[in-house]
Amino acid sequence: MMDQLATSDEALSEWLSKSKVVENVAKLPGDASTRKYYRVAAAGKSYIAMRMESFANEGMQLPFLVLQKHLSLSGVDVPQVLDVDPARGFILLEDLGDVTLLRKLQDVCTPDVERQIYERVIDSLIDMQNQASPERHPKLALDAFKLRFDHEKLMWEINFTIEHFYKTYLDRAIAPQDLALMTGRFSEICSLLAHQPTVFTHRDFHSRNVMVAPTSDPKKERFVMIDFQDARMGPAQYDLASLLKDSYYQLDEQQIQRLLDYYVVRREALTQTKIDREEFIRVFDMMALQRNFKAIGSFASFLNRRGNPGYLKYIGNTFENVRRTLLKYPDYSDLREVLFHYYYF
Repeated sequence: MMDQLATSDEALSEWLSKSKVVENVAKLPGDASTRKYYRVAAAGKSYIAMRMESFANEGMQLPFLVLQKHLSLSGVDVPQVLDVDPARGFILLEDLGDVTLLRKLQDVCTPDVERQIYERVIDSLIDMQNQASPERHPKLALDAFKLRFDHEKLMWEINFTIEHFYKTYLDRAIAPQDLALMTGRFSEICSLLAHQPTVFTHRDFHSRNVMVAPTSDPKKERFVMIDFQDARMGPAQYDLASLLKDSYYQLDEQQIQRLLDYYVVRREALTQTKIDREEFIRVFDMMALQRNFKAIGSFASFLNRRGNPGYLKYIGNTFENVRRTLLKYPDYSDLREVLFHYYYF
């Protein structure tokens, strides 16, 4: 088979050909991970082949496969797994197309349409939080149920950004008193977050990790979650902050408030519990601050560790999210000043 894949990945070509008459295979652009993706045309159908390092030792206990099964059985829309070869690191998935939520939003022409799309995604998020959390699966020993965003984990992410963004990428020498202020104030924020009630979190829930797939009814598109393999327990605001304070797509502040109201009303209805809106929004803002700051470190690390500068262009948007959030809280003006001092000078 002479195509893009046969010349670059004969092992994957051989594996696919054993079960399917393969007509064409094309390599797809990668994401921030080291995984590789291919679109496979076979017998008039289209599939996605994912290649990673061999996971023979984990087999079907690979976190991606375990969580795909858990989410699917919980009624969450995730890609269907069609075939697996752990020894060679191959997974065959249904083809969801090329339209991410981010691409779908490019065609938005009014704030109302934008809000309606986000409401659909928030519905999916609430369903996941409600249906995939341990309370619904008391007998399931899932590793993701044992992991949580505790103070240590949240602060590790803060220090990761200080190291990879400020010290390595920007080459800043941070004065000891300023570093102490950064870590001390963030430690307060992380303590608040670590003491929140937890739900099942996707952990990377943003506009590039939701696929918008067509159905037989053009008015009922699927909103499918991908890239969920790092799920763990965290505050309900964690994934919501990732979605509404996205590094890749900027929502108007009024729109964010409308969508927060929508989330609170729907979650109250589903759980039959009252939510303190003022406290919920404060935790949301602190979660967005930590999450955005962590994302900046990730973007810088892709360059530092892999030589990939492709995500540096999103740092400006993400720092703007940080700035806008901190401006709402005068008691954190000292943190805002020191963060932006070393960012801008």
